[in-house]
Amino acid sequence: MLDALRKGAGTWVAKIFLVLLVLSFAAWGIADVFRGFQTTTAAKVGDAEVSLIDFERSYRQELDRIGRQIGRPLSTTEGAQFGIPQQVLARLIADAAMNDEARAMNIGLSKEELAKAIQANPAFQRGGKYDRNLLLELLRSNGIREEQFVTDQQLTFQRMQIAEGISGGMSAPKTMLEAVNAYQNESRSARYLVLTPQSVGVLADPDEAALTAFYDERKTDFRAPELRALTVLELTPENMAKAETITDEAARTEYERTINRYRTDERRRVRQIPFTDPAEAEAAAADMAAGKTFADLMAARNLKETDVDLGLLARDKFLDPAIAEAAFSAAQGIVAQPVKGRFSTVILEVAEISPAATRPFEDVRDEIKASLALAAAEKDVMDLHDEIEDARAGGTTLAEIGTRFNLSPLTIAAVDSTGKDANGNAVTLPGTGDLLAKAFDSDVGVENDVLASGQRGYLWFEVASVTPARDRDLSEVRPAVVTAWLAAEREKKLADLALATAERLRKGETLEAVATELGLEIKTDPALKRNLATADLPATTANEAFTGPVGTVVEAAGTAGNRVVLVVDSIATPAFFLEAEEIKPIDEQITRQLQDSLLNQLISQVEKDKGVEINQAGIAQIIGTSRTQ
Repeated sequence: MLDALRKGAGTWVAKIFLVLLVLSFAAWGIADVFRGFQTTTAAKVGDAEVSLIDFERSYRQELDRIGRQIGRPLSTTEGAQFGIPQQVLARLIADAAMNDEARAMNIGLSKEELAKAIQANPAFQRGGKYDRNLLLELLRSNGIREEQFVTDQQLTFQRMQIAEGISGGMSAPKTMLEAVNAYQNESRSARYLVLTPQSVGVLADPDEAALTAFYDERKTDFRAPELRALTVLELTPENMAKAETITDEAARTEYERTINRYRTDERRRVRQIPFTDPAEAEAAAADMAAGKTFADLMAARNLKETDVDLGLLARDKFLDPAIAEAAFSAAQGIVAQPVKGRFSTVILEVAEISPAATRPFEDVRDEIKASLALAAAEKDVMDLHDEIEDARAGGTTLAEIGTRFNLSPLTIAAVDSTGKDANGNAVTLPGTGDLLAKAFDSDVGVENDVLASGQRGYLWFEVASVTPARDRDLSEVRPAVVTAWLAAEREKKLADLALATAERLRKGETLEAVATELGLEIKTDPALKRNLATADLPATTANEAFTGPVGTVVEAAGTAGNRVVLVVDSIATPAFFLEAEEIKPIDEQITRQLQDSLLNQLISQVEKDKGVEINQAGIAQIIGTSRTQ
């Protein structure tokens, strides 16, 4: 939302906020920690400060943004593991550096011009006009005071003036645009052979000496992983709920209390044709009265079913009350008279009516019983959780707890850190995805913290035993080693065949002659492009076709484990016209990169000249880490 508040400030604002491109902030090492500054300050550049409050707010907003992208919330400590605090702080420090430079240069902006700039922001406009109430709503939803926002905007527009002065008039040189266009849009025609693993024929199994040598070099690939035996006790409402204990009387009482949940309002499928001119709608109604059908009207206006069908909707789901009233006042068929809606006059047809209905108790009895049992079990789970925790605190094992509370602990005989058993089969694990990681961080005899299971459940576990990882004897894994040897040998022979084929072509043999001898089909790609994969060629292989002139022979990886031998037949260099539509995005991209580069250089120099200091302890407290971590 804050991005929306600043969106209308223009492209230069984006450049200021993109200063996290400054590579000098890849780590915390921007200077040493604060000495004698206020504990409310996160960082300082010259006389400009970044407050801990601003840092925490920006950091949490960035966590929220990333959390929405990945579909789950990120904690402050998780964000620290991904380096997000460094990125946020780098941006704030860069802003502070520009603020201090603006102060030193005596750059300002009048209140009148600032007000005009804020009012011109589309984010604060309704119907093309500035709406102060909309601005206040946005500020309130983001927890920002109006005076703080105005101050922030003042600083933003001051930074914009510096940015405009540094790189505002810069544009991409024509020579650079021409070179980039040639690089991006050049295409090459090529013919190639696809050599598959089957091209090397049938391989014999290795002899004992070869197999032993192969295994000795790769023992770690066949190593038996560490295995752990676990005892797991899971307590969830789902496995505690007993629907059979709920009586029919209780279920019927709940049914009558929540009867609206089982009711479905009447719904109607309506088709409509809008008319901007009411007179046209009247004429259409007259045509229908004379015998034309709704389908005839659709055909006359080249309308498809998807153009006219509003869907099967309840009365309150119609956007236009007038249309809803007309649709629900008519029998199934056509509403002959035009209906004046909110946006246009329409002719309606009620194509389908789904009457209101209530699901009978007999149809939902089991569903209600299950719901009541689950609700009762949720309360039982909380009570039982506390009793189990008390028992564990007294040294009671999970097996003993299961006996005491009539629960059934699950015994997992052996599982490795990837969730497989001793034979490599997947093990079905209960509860949370944290179980394996926690189990392999624990040890035999350790009392472990309770884990969450689902939304309202709990899971306890004990490590019963640990089987250390070990090197297997060749006799234990012989079939797997033979398979691996054959795959490696086939890959080696395929690579040798591809290299030999490419060498034959380089020495003057024709692709046709080589293809005939090997029994392969010659394939053609008339327009290979850089960095674009095809069905047979990965992007890296396509790129190799651009490493030499016409006649270049390329031997490289194909898709699906194949090898490719390719010959470049022709080169097509794209024409260059500065005014061409396809050149505009290239021009904009390069111009933006050059401008950003200049700004980054300025910011780096300002930070170097004025010095940057960071309150490491204060930042560590916000992100939940210590300085020693």
